[in-house]
Amino acid sequence: MSSDPRRRRHDDGPPCDEFGPDDGIDPRLLFRNDHRRSNDDRKNRQLCAQAAQALTFAFTGVCRDPVLQLLDVTSVEPAPDARRLHVIVEPLGELSELRLDLADVRRRLANAHGILREAVAAAVRRRRAPDLVFEVRPYSEPSS
Repeated sequence: MSSDPRRRRHDDGPPCDEFGPDDGIDPRLLFRNDHRRSNDDRKNRQLCAQAAQALTFAFTGVCRDPVLQLLDVTSVEPAPDARRLHVIVEPLGELSELRLDLADVRRRLANAHGILREAVAAAVRRRRAPDLVFEVRPYSEPSS
């Protein structure tokens, strides 16, 4: 090692008397702006709303299956991100009145998965259409 005085180490002690709660944290992380995350959340909400609208239209018009025409989209959420959407559907009336079985509805949704994904792909402007995961819930009475 050279004895250059500019490269000399100072062992004068710690730079402060006490450690604070933010000591040891990278300042790039400490002062980072979380604007990007909120923008992603807005885009995910927008994607879910567009997918819900496209699926509602697809159930009523594109799908020629009479059982799927009796379904209503309750909610669409990213699961865990926007590459896969968790779609919750409910029948428009009581299953016993409509003579529907939940397993039969799930099977018909699986058969129409390609058509429904194509309808979502046409409605959203993404490089890849999100994958759809359906959950069928039994009919629930609207609360007043």
